[in-house]
Amino acid sequence: MPHQSLIPHIQLNVSTALKEDIGGGDLTAHLIPATQTATARIISRQEAVLCGMLWFEECFLSLDPGCDIHWTAQEGDVIQANQQLCEIRGNARALLSAERSALNFLQTLSGTATLARRYVEAVAGTQAKIMDTRKTLPGLRMAQKYAVRIGGGHNQRIGLFDGVLIKENHIAAAGSIRAVLEQAFRNTPLGVPIQIEVENMAQLDEALNAGARLILLDNFSLVDMHTAVTHAAKRAELEASGGITLDDVRLVAETGVDRISIGALTKDVTAIDLSMRLA
Repeated sequence: MPHQSLIPHIQLNVSTALKEDIGGGDLTAHLIPATQTATARIISRQEAVLCGMLWFEECFLSLDPGCDIHWTAQEGDVIQANQQLCEIRGNARALLSAERSALNFLQTLSGTATLARRYVEAVAGTQAKIMDTRKTLPGLRMAQKYAVRIGGGHNQRIGLFDGVLIKENHIAAAGSIRAVLEQAFRNTPLGVPIQIEVENMAQLDEALNAGARLILLDNFSLVDMHTAVTHAAKRAELEASGGITLDDVRLVAETGVDRISIGALTKDVTAIDLSMRLA
């Protein structure tokens, strides 16, 4: 289950989604008698990693606090096609009005967790960790980063506020790799990670000599990654990034890098096929 600090994000995500969808009222659901109750079942149509249960539940409970949701699968489970995931009993209008938003969360977060799991399985047996990035759907960053963890991946910094990542434009503005790292070491609070992006072996050497301990290898070839790992000799943690796919992530991991960041985990989301059926 998500850490308690996620609860406000879940509530905000759900309230925004319901307001966006329902607006001044669900005109179609109001065709159903106000006191009518119903039972609905959620069915998966494909294999996936289940994720987003609390977002899903919050959608229904926000409209009918008395509804009952019984799960037959758990967060992080690998679900199969035609598997029943849960049964919901409650006010019929509430079930119908919450359906789309609830499924949107469950489908999207399951899609993120499923893709993360595929990348994690692809590098199994190596030392490489699969990392996400800030390339998230607007408003769903905490949700998607949670889904990456459910899939077995790891979170990069959450945002600009909890980690330093020095990129080419920061280096250009500061004047050099050494200059910008000196500023970072001087001004960054203790415990906040400092990472710098390098684009070639010369920059890698400059970053190592300036004391960098977390270095992102941007669009390095496999040969250059091997060379970088050997050259760094454990003086810094190395992260590979840039256009890495499921087809080549294993090869990247086998170069010996410590981390691999994949923007596609949260950027190129394919929703899992789920459906709700009233009994």
